[in-house]
Amino acid sequence: MRKQKGFSLIELLIVVAIILIIAAIAIPNLLRARIAANEASAVSSMRTINTAEITYASLYPAVGYSTNLTSLAGTTCAAPTSTAACLIDTTLAGATASASSKSGYYFTFAFSSSLGYTLQGTPAQPGSSGVKNFYTDGSAVVRYNATAAASATDPAIQ
Repeated sequence: MRKQKGFSLIELLIVVAIILIIAAIAIPNLLRARIAANEASAVSSMRTINTAEITYASLYPAVGYSTNLTSLAGTTCAAPTSTAACLIDTTLAGATASASSKSGYYFTFAFSSSLGYTLQGTPAQPGSSGVKNFYTDGSAVVRYNATAAASATDPAIQ
C-alpha cells in the first residue's frame, strides 16, 4: 500500500468551506463594529467642538462663538488668537467634506445669531462609514437621526 503525502482535494475543499463560513459570520459583525466606532468618534468630536466653542466664547467675549471651525484650530499655538485659538486639532477642523472626513464623518459648521452655532455630523459614506446623522448647537446637546439630517427636534444622545 502507498503512503499518502499531503491532503486530498476533498479535505482541502472542506477546509476552504469552513473558512468561508467563519468569514461569512465574522465580516458583518466587523462592519457593524466599525460603524459603531465611527459613530462614537463623531459624537466625541462634536462634544470636543462644543467644549472648544464654550472655551472660545469665554476667552474672546467680544467675539462670542467662532464663525468657523478653522478659528478653533491653529497651526502655530505659541500665541493663540481669535482666528487661530488652538482649541481643536487641524484634522478635526478640516473634516468639512466627505473627502476630508474624520473617522468616516464630516462636519458642517454654521454660525447662527440666535443659537450661537449649529453643527451637523454626516457620514461620509452613508450605510458604510456610519448610519446616524448628528446635530448640536449652542445648547451643547448632541442629537441624532438615523433616517435624515438631524435637527434640534431630534432625540438627544443619552
